[in-house]
Amino acid sequence: MTSPADPPSGEGTSGQRRLKLLAVTACPTGIAHTYMAAEKLSQAAESLGIDMKVETQGSIGAENVLSDNDVRGADGVIIAADKDVDRSRFAGKRVLSVGVSEGISHPERLIERVRSAPVYEGGSAGAAGASGTAGPAGSAAGGGSGRERSAAYKALMNGVSYMIPFVVVGGLLIAISLALGGDATSKGYVIPEGTFWAHVNAIGVIGFTLMVPILSGYIAYAIGDRPALVPGMIGGWIANTGELYDSKAGAGFIGAIVTGFLAGYLVVWIKKVKVPKFVRPIMPIIVIPIVATTALGLFFIYVIGKPISWVFEHLTDWLSGMTGTSAILLGAILGLMIAFDMGGPVNKTAFLFGTGLIATGNQTVMGMCAAAIPVMPLGQGLATLIRRRLYSEQERETGMASLFMGMFGISEGAIPFAAARPAQVIPANMLGGAVAGAVAGMAGVKDAVPHGGPIVAVLGAIGGVPMFFVAVAIGTVVTALATVALIDLSERKGRGEAVARGSVGTSGPEPVLAGARATAGGADVPVVASSAGAAQEEAPDAAAVAEAEAAVEAPGDEVLSGYLTERTVKVQLEARDKEAAIREMASLLAATGTVDDVEELVRTALRREAQGTTGLGEEIAIPHAKTDAVSAPVVGFARSAEGIEWGSLDGTKAKLIFMISVPEAAAGDEHLRILALLSRKLMDTGFRERLEAAPDDAAILDVLREVR
Repeated sequence: MTSPADPPSGEGTSGQRRLKLLAVTACPTGIAHTYMAAEKLSQAAESLGIDMKVETQGSIGAENVLSDNDVRGADGVIIAADKDVDRSRFAGKRVLSVGVSEGISHPERLIERVRSAPVYEGGSAGAAGASGTAGPAGSAAGGGSGRERSAAYKALMNGVSYMIPFVVVGGLLIAISLALGGDATSKGYVIPEGTFWAHVNAIGVIGFTLMVPILSGYIAYAIGDRPALVPGMIGGWIANTGELYDSKAGAGFIGAIVTGFLAGYLVVWIKKVKVPKFVRPIMPIIVIPIVATTALGLFFIYVIGKPISWVFEHLTDWLSGMTGTSAILLGAILGLMIAFDMGGPVNKTAFLFGTGLIATGNQTVMGMCAAAIPVMPLGQGLATLIRRRLYSEQERETGMASLFMGMFGISEGAIPFAAARPAQVIPANMLGGAVAGAVAGMAGVKDAVPHGGPIVAVLGAIGGVPMFFVAVAIGTVVTALATVALIDLSERKGRGEAVARGSVGTSGPEPVLAGARATAGGADVPVVASSAGAAQEEAPDAAAVAEAEAAVEAPGDEVLSGYLTERTVKVQLEARDKEAAIREMASLLAATGTVDDVEELVRTALRREAQGTTGLGEEIAIPHAKTDAVSAPVVGFARSAEGIEWGSLDGTKAKLIFMISVPEAAAGDEHLRILALLSRKLMDTGFRERLEAAPDDAAILDVLREVR
């Protein structure tokens, strides 16, 4: 009987069956590297006389899906992915898990390594050792603090991405219900019970209540896989329920981040415990969730929760002792506290302190709080408008919702931004909140109800309305400017560190969503937006991309749907460096009449390069830009005989250069469709050779017609 560690039966004999391997490739957006890795692995397997089936988890979903029969007969599985891939179906098989770039750069090496990779046991976070596997958020082969940081950041962003819809839906429903059904009272804005708007508000509150456990649960899931989901979510609920540990306020989103990581790594640790074989099947569905949930819950209640309660009580006493001090100083302190954790114990301490003083006739303290409350969501929303390139499309949409929530005093609208980039957003929030609180304190702004935001002034609860709006406006602008400045600083620092390491295009201390290791030097095209501002190519409509992938090139002279023509082909570039090449390519595209602003096109393309190289390796570069500087999609191609240094992953200079530019409105499908088509075809060595050998424009176009 053959074990997974044994070679296939009959190996080495004339009648033996060929080695059969499986592979799964995936990158964060499922465009370029997903298909490049698949092509490279297939080519390497064919050259080595090995049968291989490759499943691609691309932007249009999984293609060439591995069946149960495929898995049953496989001798090993290679997972070349920078995103979560479900490995439960590969239990009992040798599994080698690496970054997608490894599938492109070293396919033969991976095929050799998978033969001796550890056997994956169902329910474990992944095999260690030679395989280099980790949990869903794990790095590729090998280790190192940078990769561990990447895995942790990927887990954090996983939680944030699932949390955002709950923030937006819950926040907007609460804001709408308050605006249309709320009445200003001494207890705040109250919606009469049993009314339609009370029910709308209740639905919104449910969304907000789920927000924190969702954040915690999916952080844990990204680290410890499915067994970590339950302890992560329950831990997040406990963190947000202060009554469980005698606190008037829960730990909020910061507590959820803590419980998410604790749950994830606790599950990973439990999975390493050796148990009898008969217990293994129930480990991931019964034993691990129960043990992890109980341990984490009790740990938070008895160990972490008590200090939170202590902080809440002592902050309240401290604030009470400051009521006779400078109004400006007190306003600044309250603003700092309001902005720090947005619903956590520090925020709640300041808010309840101001609320309690209303009954004594002191409305100025609540006035300071009311001015600071909307600054965080308004400031973060404004930041997404003034520096759009720093944010993904999802973040920009969240920014619009955040602006709306800020108008209604819902500070939680800024939580997705703070959770994603705490090092930049929280200090910026605190600075803006302190400024707003100080200005309100200086001006003697009053608030008669325990609520904040412009809605309070509109409904007549504010005393000193003009200065209230001045305080909010100044705080909002300070928050927005501080946020973009800190993100820019982080990006420059990250690029400097990347250059120092000799790795062009990594995203520095705040890597792209799949982590700095995940992009393997930033060569992934297109990249997913990180919270440090890496550009995110918009997720395409699945049906549109599927249709585009299946479409056959139209007859006649059209290449890439007519976006690339003889006017946008240049046999030899004159440029000798990347920036000059992009400028020359932009001028080439301008010959079509679709470029309205050449300089803006160049700036957009260069900004994209600053966030991560578009050099794919194999002497290929695909600079691209989505900008309204062009009125229609356009593609150009040029060659460089000497090659241009592009910071490519494999160190090669770019000799085959495509430039893609599409307007913002078309970016959702055309941009990605073209990238997918090109990245697949360019892995064909014969195609590249024909492209390099073509003597003139017409011959180049004839070769490019093969891209379909």
